[in-house]
Amino acid sequence: MAAKRFILNETSYHGKGAIEAIVPEVKNRGFKKALIVTDADLVKFNVVKKVTDLLDNADLAYEIYDKVKANPSVKIVQDGVEAFKNANADYMIAIGGGSPQDTAKGIGIIINNPEFSDVVSLEGVAPTKNKSVPVIAVATTAGTAAETTINYVITDEEKRRKFVCVDPHDIPVVAVVDPDMMASMPKSLAAATGMDALTHAIEGYTTLAAWELADTLNLKAIEIIARSLRGAVAKDEKAMEDMALAQYVTGMAFSNVGLGVVHGMAHPLSAFYDTPHGIANAVLLPYVMEFNAPFTGEKFREIARVMGVKNVDNMSEEQYRQAAVDAVKTLKKDVGIPETLKEIGVKEEDLEALTDAAMADVCTGGNPRPCSREQVLEVYKTAFGK
Repeated sequence: MAAKRFILNETSYHGKGAIEAIVPEVKNRGFKKALIVTDADLVKFNVVKKVTDLLDNADLAYEIYDKVKANPSVKIVQDGVEAFKNANADYMIAIGGGSPQDTAKGIGIIINNPEFSDVVSLEGVAPTKNKSVPVIAVATTAGTAAETTINYVITDEEKRRKFVCVDPHDIPVVAVVDPDMMASMPKSLAAATGMDALTHAIEGYTTLAAWELADTLNLKAIEIIARSLRGAVAKDEKAMEDMALAQYVTGMAFSNVGLGVVHGMAHPLSAFYDTPHGIANAVLLPYVMEFNAPFTGEKFREIARVMGVKNVDNMSEEQYRQAAVDAVKTLKKDVGIPETLKEIGVKEEDLEALTDAAMADVCTGGNPRPCSREQVLEVYKTAFGK
């Protein structure tokens, strides 16, 4: 049997005030000039300023690349490569949710592996030879965990598709998970990113490559999310801090064991309609759980247990599997996530093309239940609603 691999950040900082660790990390590592990779809204709402104030006070040089958009494109990565070169930077600080983090990973890999400058050749497990430019990843949402994963997702706008890149060379050297950096999230974003984290944890717990080390982390993350997400959406400070931790904990795990067909089906929704990734996952999750249930052994019992369902040990297999699905449906409803794909703008005539894209997605292969094209289309149809 092949050895099981686990890759994590060199260092991570957690809790309120964690961003204050950035300056000593920069100095101790001998970095000279940062390219800050972020989006215009985070600059506009002074989230980035929390970090740049620290850099200014320490006389540390930086330039800002704030052209990142949701579901970042090939061109955004390529423009970022040019911005990095023009800045004469030697490291990056990625500030944001998944989009800035993913963009920084793409930039950092291409700078040190220029033969992949077309970006699209990084799809899948690309044979890069060199580690990324060092990245300090500062999370501003409690969901994607991109600050601790070896994955990133880029949109090929020409072909209307998202592609997943998996590369041990891209993991940020330092992750900073400071709930103060997440405080400006609107409730809808807190709900979407929190459900994204739940999807990561449930898919990572049930994926084909799951094993005990990852299971321990994913199950704990499900427990924390189940008790904290409602409060985090309501802006409860302790719940927000707990969600910041939970999304990182599952990130450590799913990065190393992979995901499943929820993500395989969600990625095309973002490519076709620019649907926020967390919303796409959240809508699909219970439908895919119902599809996967017969192939999950006793794992849904443990999901139900940590989500607060009572007396699971007295339930039949069918009962505890349904209880786990129902617990997810209730949480999803409580935080205001739409129930069907139709409600989020998916067009019925696109379901066939979405299915083709889902079948080609790298995440689909990790699903615990083998998926035929007909089955994936059927799940889309069920999730679409009447």
